[in-house]
Amino acid sequence: MTNNITGKTVIITGASSGIGEASARLLAAKGANVVLGARRADRLRQIADEIEAAGGKAAWQELDVTDPSENEAIVKLAKDRFGGVDAIFLNAGLMPSSPVSALKTDEWNRMVDVNIKGVLNGVAAVMPTFTAQKSGHVLAVSSVAGLKNYPGAAVYGGTKWFVRNFMEVLRMESATEGTNIRTATLYPAAINTELLGTITDQQTAEGMQGLYDTFGISPDRIADVVAFALDLPADTTVNEFTVGPANQPW
Repeated sequence: MTNNITGKTVIITGASSGIGEASARLLAAKGANVVLGARRADRLRQIADEIEAAGGKAAWQELDVTDPSENEAIVKLAKDRFGGVDAIFLNAGLMPSSPVSALKTDEWNRMVDVNIKGVLNGVAAVMPTFTAQKSGHVLAVSSVAGLKNYPGAAVYGGTKWFVRNFMEVLRMESATEGTNIRTATLYPAAINTELLGTITDQQTAEGMQGLYDTFGISPDRIADVVAFALDLPADTTVNEFTVGPANQPW
């Protein structure tokens, strides 16, 4: 079955687990060349090997999204291995939520570095290529906390509101500049990933764990949305997807 995914080269950050891993496996099964980046090289190697054993095409490179040079390096890897880049899925993120009064300032800064600067670094690394070829697709993970305000998520939500604004302005500027760069921002609700493992505030962690135990759904559901966005014809953009469990009143 033909689709608009076959033959596309897609870079995925945060690809070692959760939404990134699920998306990599699905896109590869649909014929994409996937380029996986994350900090855990052992996991990336395993996932890439399994994709290739199943007949897919995958490359991987250790990636700290907070380092601009490492983002540039994974774009170079995609070009060297597969001849170009068609899309980047900016999925890396942290969610060490806590009340502001807990003053977990190190965690605040880490969220800004990964959730905001990681997105900026990825876009900066791929933008010259997308601009030159007058095509490209930027996908990024925000959160329902980037649409609504939640106690405990002042800083996390702030980073995800940033992603919402940045991606929408990128879409509008690309349309007016005629570069045909499309965007898709995803706003997941309770999706079962490793995200909760970053929460150090005990009360917040217990509350979130209860929420996810009650409502959480598979990251495969988000991967389906990523594939839908990438499969759209080149003249069409769906710029926002809010996705979550049918029984969660987020």
